[in-house]
Amino acid sequence: EPAAGIARFVRTLALGLALWGGPVLAAGLALGWESTPFRLGWFFSKAATVTFGGAYAVLPYVGREAVEAHGWLDAGQMVDGLGLAETTPGPLIMVLQFVGFLAGWNHPGTMSPLGAATLGAATATWSTFAPCFLWIFLGAPHLERMRRVPRLSGALAAVTAAVVGIIASLAAWFGAQVLWPLGGADWAALALATGAFVALRRGWGVVPVVLGSALAGWLGRAAFAGGG
Repeated sequence: EPAAGIARFVRTLALGLALWGGPVLAAGLALGWESTPFRLGWFFSKAATVTFGGAYAVLPYVGREAVEAHGWLDAGQMVDGLGLAETTPGPLIMVLQFVGFLAGWNHPGTMSPLGAATLGAATATWSTFAPCFLWIFLGAPHLERMRRVPRLSGALAAVTAAVVGIIASLAAWFGAQVLWPLGGADWAALALATGAFVALRRGWGVVPVVLGSALAGWLGRAAFAGGG
């Protein structure tokens, strides 16, 4: 039984690493190790390995690295990506595809912008989620046994506490980009954020608050453009 378990673990690990790394290495061999698709594959592979806690724990790392370290897009575009994603049931995959698409579009290299953007979006998605399935297949058979280990349960509780802090960091980073862009306060955004907060505290549903905020923002922008 132990030998069979080890053999299964090795087979799963080998197959998972091949499926995960194969497309990334192929992009490097075909387009160059400095090409945007390969760099995206390497970056999102690291993100899938070192982050934990779900979408809102991954996004602070991705946002800062994609904007400040790699320069694939600017902070305003990153905020737009999160806003777009929040209109769908799958925010993480939408934001990461958005980052990959803009990275390829802005830095196409020898490819056409649309081709590089499409490949960038696909690479970001694959490199993020292929490792996640590998961790699931490796850990799922042992999950119940691990949950009964007191020290491991304590470690997981500490991870949960850390995730709360990471999510707070995400809110602070994105909030700063929206409410204080370019160092000055955006009073319209502050008013909308305050109104949304009050509405949620009064028991309004998330959907009407999001839709109402989007409508208010659109009307405000239309009025500003008309007045200008």
